[in-house]
Amino acid sequence: MAIEAAGETPERAAARDAWPSFLPNSLVNLGLDLRGGAHLLGEVEVGEVYAARMDAYWPEVRDALRDERDTVGPIRRIDAPDGQLRLRISRPEGMETALATVRDLSSPVASLAAAGERDITVSGAGDVITIELSEAEKSATDNRTMQQSLEIIRRRVDEVGTREPTIQRQGDDRILIQVPGIGSASELKSLIGTTAKLTFNPVVGRTTNPDDNPGARNFLAPALEDSGLYYILEESPVVSGDELTDSQPAFDQNGRPSVTFRFNPTGARKFGDYTASNVGAPFAIVLDNEVISAPTIQEAIRGGSGQITGSFTVEESTELAVLLRAGALPAKINFLEERTIGPELGADSIEAGKIATGVAFAAVLIFMGLAYGLFGIFANIALIINVALLFGLLSAIGATLTLPGIAGIVLTVGMAVDANVLVFERIREELRTAKGPGRAIELGYEKALSAIVDANITTFITAAILFIMGSGPVKGFAVTLALGIITSVFTALYVTRLMVVMWYRRKNRKGWQLSGVKLVPDETTVDFFKRAKVTFGFSALMVAAALAAFLSLGLNFGIDFKGGTTIRTQSESAVSVGDYRNAIAPLGLGDISITEVFDPNFDENQHVAMVRIQAQDDVEAVSPETIAAVEQALQTVDPTVTFPSVESVGPKVSGELIMTAIYAVVAAITAVLIYIWMRFEWQFALGAVVALIHDVAITIGVFALFGIQFDLSIIAALLTIVGYSLNDTVVVFDRVRENLRKYKKLELAGVLNLSINETLSRTIMTSGTTLVALIALLVLGGDVIRGFVFAMTLGIVVGTWSSVFVASNILLWLGVKRDWEKKDPAPGIQTDGSAV
Repeated sequence: MAIEAAGETPERAAARDAWPSFLPNSLVNLGLDLRGGAHLLGEVEVGEVYAARMDAYWPEVRDALRDERDTVGPIRRIDAPDGQLRLRISRPEGMETALATVRDLSSPVASLAAAGERDITVSGAGDVITIELSEAEKSATDNRTMQQSLEIIRRRVDEVGTREPTIQRQGDDRILIQVPGIGSASELKSLIGTTAKLTFNPVVGRTTNPDDNPGARNFLAPALEDSGLYYILEESPVVSGDELTDSQPAFDQNGRPSVTFRFNPTGARKFGDYTASNVGAPFAIVLDNEVISAPTIQEAIRGGSGQITGSFTVEESTELAVLLRAGALPAKINFLEERTIGPELGADSIEAGKIATGVAFAAVLIFMGLAYGLFGIFANIALIINVALLFGLLSAIGATLTLPGIAGIVLTVGMAVDANVLVFERIREELRTAKGPGRAIELGYEKALSAIVDANITTFITAAILFIMGSGPVKGFAVTLALGIITSVFTALYVTRLMVVMWYRRKNRKGWQLSGVKLVPDETTVDFFKRAKVTFGFSALMVAAALAAFLSLGLNFGIDFKGGTTIRTQSESAVSVGDYRNAIAPLGLGDISITEVFDPNFDENQHVAMVRIQAQDDVEAVSPETIAAVEQALQTVDPTVTFPSVESVGPKVSGELIMTAIYAVVAAITAVLIYIWMRFEWQFALGAVVALIHDVAITIGVFALFGIQFDLSIIAALLTIVGYSLNDTVVVFDRVRENLRKYKKLELAGVLNLSINETLSRTIMTSGTTLVALIALLVLGGDVIRGFVFAMTLGIVVGTWSSVFVASNILLWLGVKRDWEKKDPAPGIQTDGSAV
């Protein structure tokens, strides 16, 4: 991580090389929000390729039908929708001949998934023939277009020497591009639009020595497929990629995969003259000074088209065709989302994340040490191992660490102690029964297992849904949270237990007690249902108020959901909102929101503001020209102003994000409802879901009431709240299930009171450690994720309340079955409620 953030030095490289090879040794990738760079989400207009293919078919169809003039008569092309070719024949009685002639021009689809399919469909009606790509060919064309676009973009980005860019396909027609270290999204867009240099050069010779002198007017070019082979080529190309109009994977006369290409008239003439004069000689296809192929000329290639054959697979011929066409993007790309993070802001985020994580970590260590003494130190050692394992897993799978990911680590630090707290509190309970230290420790781990498993599975479910349905930094948070759950459970159940067992076996521990500061007295007898109507009524009132705030005030949607552009400004002068607004108003950009950001972490000489511009009426994000105009207008007001980050989301993708967010929340609640129903009874599941709705509703209401920006990261926070609230509720319900079996004659209210009192110490300890970690991040983590952390902090408080006063009240009113003796206990649970 140090090398990633600060660059590689001989000392860092030596330290890295000394690391054992059998351990994870790759770098933890940092997201753009931590090291700066540009992010683009582009949508490829694949339909343009269909139209271009039909345009290219017309000369071939025209020439073929001219040979059948006596039967079909004169032909002419007529207007047709994009992606179709329509022509009218003069003699309708010759339609069958015309259709057969055009169909003979079709070729097999160059795809293993469409074996036996043809590339075009031909139909006739009256005197009109309609030609279009077949569905199989459209699918293959889409894949080729996306593959070609990815290849072009990757080669363009690689030219600037940036490390570890992320260029990947998303869905059917979108490409995600993230390039660290680049100045701005507009610079990246300009770079992507650069045309690749493709040439066809005569081959003078070959060599394996890159230092050989190629001779006058020659140059050395490495072979793309063979890192040790170099070609000596003439500097003057026979023809360049500017004259190449098309290249497609195909099959030769023997049915073997090949690649066809076509030049424009000028290129066709030059290429034909050269090949006629050089039969038997090799020539090189050179892309960006690398030889991608060097076939031998078998015969003169006239007519502007040719075929490259060899020992290709279908995939290799497709790839070669992609490389041949890689001189220009095959279709227009609409940029739906773009973000620019300055390196200074990234560095500030890293520093804030380090401080917040360090403070949270230290606070949790102290908290546990005070609460459980020596056992707390064991838990702390396991926590350190837990964090080390977490970073090791992030490195091993090549995950990208983002600022929300750091929040996930801090949350993991807070929640990691939960499993240990469950075990330690259970050991304290067993010690009070005078069973002896050894048996108490054994029962503590056995009886806590069920609650640990249930609580963490519910949180893991929400993390999985976040990963599946989230995007960008939200996925990074989900990965960190999920891995943190796995490492936390492992270290609590195995690492801590190993240390406890080793400690116990060293000498006789008769009379030993688990010492430490107790936040809750032993055997509390609080009646949580004495004022049930009051507490539940208070919760209902809070939900009603939250709903009223939401309906009357609405949410302050960020650009993720509303579309538009947010420009972060930083200046040495005090921000004048009025002057900023007056400077931008003449640009006619519609609704503009300008807010000053106050943060104690900033340099007191730096003033920060957020400028939000509404989405424009287009599928694309706000154009770079518009952003440049806004920046120029603000610089006329304050020449010292800089722009550490710019984020722009088009209305199309923002609408999709709204629906995805709704689906994610519904999916999370449904998934945990099903799980709890399976593990407990339907009454438990309904109580848990009512508590979840209570927590989410109040959190959204607070955001509406105070106008806090609501963006995609808040959805991640809401789902985390769902997971945490369930964690707390499930621990209580697990004890309720155990006590229902143990105290068969005790009324339900008594069982619920007893269960909540028995788990109260754990509830306060876990909530306390998690809140300590989140408050550290809230205060020290910077304004970039403040809303995100605030939502989680609020959710922890509300979730703790709901698990005690909402979920349990629902369970009390619904009632539960008490005939436990008539059926087998739940899998993995003994009749006394302990885990096996």
